[in-house]
Amino acid sequence: MHPMLNIAVKAARRAGTIINRASNNLDVLRVERKNHNDFVSEVDRAAEQAITEVLLDAYPNHAILGEEGGAQGDSEYQWIIDPLDGTTNFLHSFPQYAVSIALSHNGTITQGVIYDPVHNDLFTASRGAGAFLNDRRIRVSKRIQLADSLIGTGFPYSDFAHLETYMSMFKDLLQRTAGLRRPGSAALDLAYVACGRFDGFWELGLKPWDMAAGVLMVQEAGGLVSDVEGNEHFLETGHVVAGTPRVFGQLLQALQPHLTDSLRY
Repeated sequence: MHPMLNIAVKAARRAGTIINRASNNLDVLRVERKNHNDFVSEVDRAAEQAITEVLLDAYPNHAILGEEGGAQGDSEYQWIIDPLDGTTNFLHSFPQYAVSIALSHNGTITQGVIYDPVHNDLFTASRGAGAFLNDRRIRVSKRIQLADSLIGTGFPYSDFAHLETYMSMFKDLLQRTAGLRRPGSAALDLAYVACGRFDGFWELGLKPWDMAAGVLMVQEAGGLVSDVEGNEHFLETGHVVAGTPRVFGQLLQALQPHLTDSLRY
């Protein structure tokens, strides 16, 4: 395992310990509302602080981009952190949330960790070295037809600017696929594409920390990722499409008729 990935795993597991401990005392957690349907708890902040401490202890000159703490430092290396992707699920004891940590080197994602503390599932990826689930090599599924595919997605939850567009996409794809699922954690959704549990995924309006690690995971597992126009601006736009090599193209094509100018880069 790459030394930087190893440090990220250590950080993710430390955050997972904090999250698991807090899951037993949800009724006493302090929770704030950042926006409509967008919550942050003291667990999010504690987990991010723990991750940041582990990373900066090993690499004190690296920069940090965290969901809760924002951007810190200036370096060619930047850690992109979501300490608890799926906070709403966590607050309702719905067991679908994860820690997501990625490393960007000069703008390229090179390392990624997604840790599911509920099931103790550790997804890891290093650029050029493949993707793994609990040390077992993973690949995207072999499905080739959108009609046979299980597709993950994420509903708009805070910013509803693209709600009507999204709903038209959802209605269309509901009739073109074997099924749509919205578990509520984009990081895990992308990890599920990487290991073949989903055959594809799309979502609008994500943040870099929601998808950075997951995007690398899919790519290293043999899948394809783009923005909704088929380009590589997903980290800038927040709009992402991912899937197996064959399903990806069909999913992207199905989304094209619904695109509005506001979704274009």
